[in-house]
Amino acid sequence: QWVYNILEKKAEAERIVYENPDPEHGFVLLPDLKWDQSQLDDLYLIALVHRRDLKSLRDLTGEHLPLLRNILREGKEAVAARYGVPGSQLRVYLHYQPSYYHLHVHFTALGYEAPGCAVERAHLLADVVDNLARDGAYYRGRALSFALRADEPLLRRFQDAGRL
Repeated sequence: QWVYNILEKKAEAERIVYENPDPEHGFVLLPDLKWDQSQLDDLYLIALVHRRDLKSLRDLTGEHLPLLRNILREGKEAVAARYGVPGSQLRVYLHYQPSYYHLHVHFTALGYEAPGCAVERAHLLADVVDNLARDGAYYRGRALSFALRADEPLLRRFQDAGRL
């Protein structure tokens, strides 16, 4: 619900750094709550898509390339304009599995080792765009490995099902 409150400007509207209001290809970009905004070394922003039918990387197809390209291009431009950090100094990625199921993209300073930015969980948005441009159904059928913490309920479900 908090994501919808942000998208509907019922909460955190003053924190929005950038918005493309298009309902299909738009998003809002705002600082992640993990970033105290006191320095750029640990810059961390989140792009939340306006579409409510996209939950994770698995939902993406070639149809979503305009949205993803907007996030990549406009997000980098907004960070450069607001914070003076060029796109070449950003890590822009999606998590799989995500921490919440509304499609969102992480923008972090390249030198910042943000939680979940490592290869076992993070998928660079530029790579996602390239993969979908080559095969529009790439993420629908591809096996995606991901790490789970020992205390995650999903790990227990895999264990209970005898899949680990």
